Amino acid sequence: MSQPFALACRGGLNVNLNQLEIMRQPGLATELLNFEVDPDGGYRRINGFTLFGGDSSARPNSSNRILGLAVYADGLIACSGTGIFFSQDGTSWLQINKASVSASGDNFSTFSGRSNDARSSQGQCSFALFEGTTDYGEMLICDGANKPFFFKMTGTGALSDRTFFAGEITVDSTTAPTVGVIHENHFVVGGAPTAKNKIFFSATLDPESFSGTGSGSIQLTDAIVGLASFRSDLIIFCKNSIFKLINISDSSNIAIVPITQNVGCLDGNSIQEIGGDLLFLSPDGIRTVAGTARIGDVELSSVSRQIQKLTTIIANGINNFVITSGTLRSKSQYRLFYTNTSQSSSVSKGIIGTLTPNGFEWSETKGIQATGFATGLDKDGVEQLYHGDNGGYVYNHDTGNIFNPAGSASNVEAQYYTPDLDFGDIGTRKTIKYIKISVTPEGTIQPELNVKYDFESATTPQPPVYTLDSIPLPATFGSAVFGVAEFGAAENPLVRQAVEGTGNTVALRIKSDDQNSPYSVNGFYIDYMPAGRK
Repeated sequence: MSQPFALACRGGLNVNLNQLEIMRQPGLATELLNFEVDPDGGYRRINGFTLFGGDSSARPNSSNRILGLAVYADGLIACSGTGIFFSQDGTSWLQINKASVSASGDNFSTFSGRSNDARSSQGQCSFALFEGTTDYGEMLICDGANKPFFFKMTGTGALSDRTFFAGEITVDSTTAPTVGVIHENHFVVGGAPTAKNKIFFSATLDPESFSGTGSGSIQLTDAIVGLASFRSDLIIFCKNSIFKLINISDSSNIAIVPITQNVGCLDGNSIQEIGGDLLFLSPDGIRTVAGTARIGDVELSSVSRQIQKLTTIIANGINNFVITSGTLRSKSQYRLFYTNTSQSSSVSKGIIGTLTPNGFEWSETKGIQATGFATGLDKDGVEQLYHGDNGGYVYNHDTGNIFNPAGSASNVEAQYYTPDLDFGDIGTRKTIKYIKISVTPEGTIQPELNVKYDFESATTPQPPVYTLDSIPLPATFGSAVFGVAEFGAAENPLVRQAVEGTGNTVALRIKSDDQNSPYSVNGFYIDYMPAGRK
């Protein structure tokens, strides 16, 4: 008599459990490549990316690597080579690091006609937005090679109708900080090569003045790699420790409070706020700084134990990688990319952490080369996502069905592997009769189902690859189209696939390598016949 076994896809990627442990958690994935975890359950093949500007896209600065991106003034700021650029649509870029800009601002023709401010080099860029000074606020940029740069504009509509302000900010002689953040109306910078252990903060409500009322500096005992304004505190991430600055606007009570002397941050570009916490890359994985209103009540914890082997690879090779990260708030996601710029985009890797009711669940990306990443809201309040690559191109991130590096469409390679399943008794041989797959297509799809018995033993006959090419589009009342979506199809259609073969264990693999639509795999129903025990 046949018996059923049901598997719901949840828990995400886990590469740390041994074979016996992961058998008891069948919803986990032993490989989850170019899939993302749905907070409500299931694994979805990710979207692609497309050129910012489409077929008419232009690179900000020829083939020079993108060193940073920021959403600003219904457009995008890109740092590339030794220049800083702005574009509304990606079809053309205006260099904005200009010399001798008028104190009252320049109109478009005057501004674009000025000579560029000479820069001998530029490092990976950090951005901070000071709100309230102009229509769009003031964007502040640190790069570790130059004085901080500021850019702001007034006016709406076409660039010809706007006024531009730009220039460098003197912090302390020629200090060139690597990171900067806005905290309680101060522009706070740190990590300069000539002052690695020192933070500087601007005058109150004046990010361009580091000598006015409310400005100052503080020496720490460790090299600064990142800054984050978190609730009422400034979190200072150092190489081997973490501190918080409290009471920055109260000179009599300002203080540096240690959070930990045992854990540091590997790269400030990994720091992101999500779910009321700060995430960062440490030597032992992705950690959170979970703070409360009570001074000193701060807890550090790792959230990436399931993918410890992957984060160890990142940590051990940190000097070979360009690190960039961002959050997709609409998906409750943290994305971190680690790019070896000597390798092609096709092999570039990243990790995705999705915040679910059970904590962070993880997956991997391959084929997204991100040397800069930006998220922000456009003028309509819609979240916009961008990344830039080593070749100087800028992309709309998480959109479309294809990977489109340098405008050359390529497949999205996606793989999901279940653990080896023994259905509760590894000593019993099972004959699989059929498998029902709960899958939600978002268009035409043609994934493959691969069934592997007995840990892929060479002595066990393995069935052929099954192509799932008859999956109906989900139909909802009032939106189904006769002949396109099956009338009466469920929201999550069940695809029945007859299966050959027998074994003590079975592993299921869903694969696709194409330019078709994304799809979600929600779970499996397996009908099998148990035989004798061995």
